[in-house]
Amino acid sequence: MSYNQKYKTIGKVAVLLGLKNSKGKPNTHTIRFWEQEFKVIKPKIINSRRYYSLENIDILKNIKYLLKEKGMTIKGVKNLINKDQSLVDVKEFMNIKKTQDIRIKLDKISKLIKELKNN
Repeated sequence: MSYNQKYKTIGKVAVLLGLKNSKGKPNTHTIRFWEQEFKVIKPKIINSRRYYSLENIDILKNIKYLLKEKGMTIKGVKNLINKDQSLVDVKEFMNIKKTQDIRIKLDKISKLIKELKNN
């Protein structure tokens, strides 16, 4: 696998995640913001350009899912990452072949967190 296949630029990652501004262009500032908030996202920076590994992209996909689709707060996702390191266990996510399997696991984790909050 070549370097270009292993790593994606921030613009390509924004497209992969479906992050677009009102004009349909990649919304890269969201990724940079998440990078500041979630220290588990560690792109390689070469000549002032960010390059994201497949592992980083998987983490970003899961963060987006929790924030945008599950309605969690940034603080809630941070707590989840701190409590459940499997969320950032890249090898585990790489072995799961279907996005649905990931979402089922995240739904269960989200329900557990809500139950803990209610207790």
